Amino acid sequence: MRVMVTGGAGFIGSAVVRYLVQKKGYDVLNVDKLTYAGTETSLTAIADRPEYRFLRADICDQFAISQALSSFRPDRIMHLAAESHVDRSITGAAEFIETNILGTFNILECARHYWETLPGAQKLSFRLLHVSTDEVYGSLGQSGLFTEKTPYDPSSPYSSSKAASDHLAKAWERTYGIPVVVSNCSNNYGPYHFPEKLIPLTILNAMDGKPLPVYGNGTNIRDWLYVEDHAHALDIIAERGRVSETYNVGGRNERRNIDVVTRICELMDVFAPKEMSHKELITYVDDRPGHDARYAIDATKLERELGWRAQENFDTGIEKTVHWYLKNEWWWRPLRRAYTGARLGLMSDQSDGSVI
Repeated sequence: MRVMVTGGAGFIGSAVVRYLVQKKGYDVLNVDKLTYAGTETSLTAIADRPEYRFLRADICDQFAISQALSSFRPDRIMHLAAESHVDRSITGAAEFIETNILGTFNILECARHYWETLPGAQKLSFRLLHVSTDEVYGSLGQSGLFTEKTPYDPSSPYSSSKAASDHLAKAWERTYGIPVVVSNCSNNYGPYHFPEKLIPLTILNAMDGKPLPVYGNGTNIRDWLYVEDHAHALDIIAERGRVSETYNVGGRNERRNIDVVTRICELMDVFAPKEMSHKELITYVDDRPGHDARYAIDATKLERELGWRAQENFDTGIEKTVHWYLKNEWWWRPLRRAYTGARLGLMSDQSDGSVI
């Protein structure tokens, strides 16, 4: 099996690439632009494996992507490359429009032309998996879950750009017949997560005795999915998912943001104790503009049709994550020097720290 992964140096993408090489033994071409959130150090464990190769390229570059497809000849494309941080999209939407919408358009067009050249059996088995987010569905109330039939209602420039890319992917399947499958996932966490997001930022700030910023009153709810469980799900969806279908991937682990931060503090008190409890570092800051109240995924379709189950619950996953950051300063310290934790996404001069 030959798989081209876009965005494979990012958080979720690198987990996918490691999984495909280490667990499945696939030949993998990782295509990544290496923006601020992409680093080849996330792939150190497989960098010397003969099954792995890397191409530094922008998904908007038609020539580079077409050349990569014609030379590597993949059986499958897993498209994860995207700008993904909501805060950055609020003050810098242009990059999100370019990468998430125009980049996806380019991937679809290049993939379509490549697919049309394939011989019969290979053409029938080819798949393009477009990986997206539950944020395209907007905000839930106190009850209910996002299903594959939930109408789109994005709130931020980020989620709007991902919603547009989802529609493009489905339109290319319907119009041109290219075999596309779409996935929408809940919030991921785990090793190799860039430190601008809530969980790694909280862990690293706690290590340094810095404030632990929480938006508003901390009651916004997210459904948390361990990244290695997600990588496994994406491989299953790309292999056995039905063409033109959407599959929601969720961990069934709803938590309020304040409860996530509090749990991290409790673990840090045990594994890296200080004179005071880390909970004393919690600091409430102004809420994010347009902050969605609650996300929660119904993964029943994926579980029933394809037999996937998350292996980690939040308690086991967050403990593994805290341990990983405590033991892997070599990975996060250089990123921490480049990104100090200053808050992003404000339309003022505040700088309280960034959270999701």
